[in-house]
Amino acid sequence: MDKQKVTTTSSMKEKGYSSSSHYRISSVVDESERLVATKFVQWDVEPLDRLSGSKVYLLRVKLNRGERMSREEKNWLAEAVNTNTYFRTAVPLMGYRFDFMDVLKKYLVNQYGHWAEYYAPDRISLRSFLCGQIIQIVEIPKH
Repeated sequence: MDKQKVTTTSSMKEKGYSSSSHYRISSVVDESERLVATKFVQWDVEPLDRLSGSKVYLLRVKLNRGERMSREEKNWLAEAVNTNTYFRTAVPLMGYRFDFMDVLKKYLVNQYGHWAEYYAPDRISLRSFLCGQIIQIVEIPKH
């Protein structure tokens, strides 16, 4: 994560514009060298290799190798991402952050007269996570 570049959007070229939402930080690290997890707590934690048998670790390694997720893994990931209270696009485990932004899509869901934002690999996994009547699901494209 130490190698990052900042790209700007066309709206940032205006003089005096400094909205941080228009900065896109992308990793320069090669896809094959993608990190499995990053430490997000300040205290000491177990080494990452101790978590190598966990479901989230195995899924992140599988995705780093370029393999596809099964339906059960997609459903599990949708639930894990949307039920944790730490991150919107990652799964926390024992002080480590397993990021899945590369395989998640952003959706707006109209349910019970209210709109809510969710992240999931696809609509099917999002529907399996949500309970009750869903009025509409809208995918928000990545820029």
